[in-house]
Amino acid sequence: MTDEQRPARVFPNRCPEALDSRPRVPQDSCSCLSRPGAAPGFHAEIQDTTAPGWLRLLEMIDEAAADRREEFRPLRELSPEHRRQIVTLPASIGRLTAVRALVLYGSNLVRIPPEIGEMASLEEFDPYTSGRLHWFPYEITRCTRLARSTVSTRALYGNFKFRPPFPQLLPPGGTALDLDGLAPDRWGATGARACSVCAGPVPATGPYQAWLSRVVATDVLPLLVNACSPACLDALPPGAKGYFPTPHRGGAIEQPPPR
Repeated sequence: MTDEQRPARVFPNRCPEALDSRPRVPQDSCSCLSRPGAAPGFHAEIQDTTAPGWLRLLEMIDEAAADRREEFRPLRELSPEHRRQIVTLPASIGRLTAVRALVLYGSNLVRIPPEIGEMASLEEFDPYTSGRLHWFPYEITRCTRLARSTVSTRALYGNFKFRPPFPQLLPPGGTALDLDGLAPDRWGATGARACSVCAGPVPATGPYQAWLSRVVATDVLPLLVNACSPACLDALPPGAKGYFPTPHRGGAIEQPPPR
C-alpha cells in the first residue's frame, strides 16, 4: 500500500486552548531563566484577592465542587485581562476531588498551592505555555492517579534542555513567622503550615526546604519541599534519573550536563 492509499489518520490535539478565538492571554514578562550566570530568585508577586478575576475564580471553584465536574478549565471562562490577574490558585482548589483534568493553558501563574495534592482524582494536568511557572509543590506527588501532563519544560528550574540553576534555599530563621503570610521572594510560597512529606505541622520558625526533581506524570518537575524537620528531608526519595540525584538547596550545585 502506498502512502497515497493509506487511510487518513486523525491525531488528537493536545493543546486545544491554542485554538481559542479570543485575543491572546496577556502574560507579564519573566527573565528568571534568561540571565546567563545570574542566580534566579522566586517571583515576589502577591495575589490580589480583590481582583475581579480572582473573585470569579473562587466562584468557579465553588461551582465545580458543587457539581463534581471531572474537567476544570477555569481560564477559558475569563477575559484576557482577568486571566492576567491570577498569579496563583486558591487553596480551595483542593476541594475539587472529582476533577480528572485540570487545564491552565497560557496562564500568568507564578506558583501552584500545595492543596493541589488534595485533588485525589486528578489524572491530567496541563499548564502548558505558562512561562512564569518554574517549579511545583512537592505535594503534587500525592495525586497518585496523575498520568498525563503537558508542561513547558524550558521554563523549569534545572530542566534537561539547558540546566538553569535553582534559587538558593536558606535554613529556617531563629524567630517565629506568620506561616500564612510568608514572603514569597524568600520562601517561594506565601504559606507553609503542613509538612510536604508527613503532613505534620511546620515549626513556627519556618519550614526546612529542599529541591527535588521527580517524574510526575509524563514530565520531570522541579519540586519544592517544605518539611517540618531534617528527618523528613532525609526520608525523601532520590531524584529522577539524569537529574541531581538527591534533595538539595539549589544555588551553586553542579547539575548533570544538558542533553
